[in-house]
Amino acid sequence: MRIWTELPGRTEVEAVLRNYFSLLRSGRISEAEQLVDHYPVRHVLKSLWTASVDAGTDEDFAADEWERDLSWLGELALSDLRWSYTDSHVSIEISYRARTLEVELSFWVKPTDAGWILSGPATYW
Repeated sequence: MRIWTELPGRTEVEAVLRNYFSLLRSGRISEAEQLVDHYPVRHVLKSLWTASVDAGTDEDFAADEWERDLSWLGELALSDLRWSYTDSHVSIEISYRARTLEVELSFWVKPTDAGWILSGPATYW
């Protein structure tokens, strides 16, 4: 997990988030988890899968297919990063097959005894 000694700027945080998302898309889940103070990844993946299926796939999927075959992650794209007015919270808008998902991943820049960290993601519908 990245720890900053001073409050990081948007550019620094966005670089970590782009790397996180790139690792996630390539199925390198454990590496992505190491970049942030991470919430349970299973919840994140299930939310992204549910939103992806709802985004209009015409295929029939088994209930647990998202866990067995992570190739669908490669079809996700980072659409937008939106910051809160305090610069402490950033949301990632994601698309699947060029359709914006109804779920966003949200992260927080927060202070700890060791320094500033990036925490999350929470999923917002």
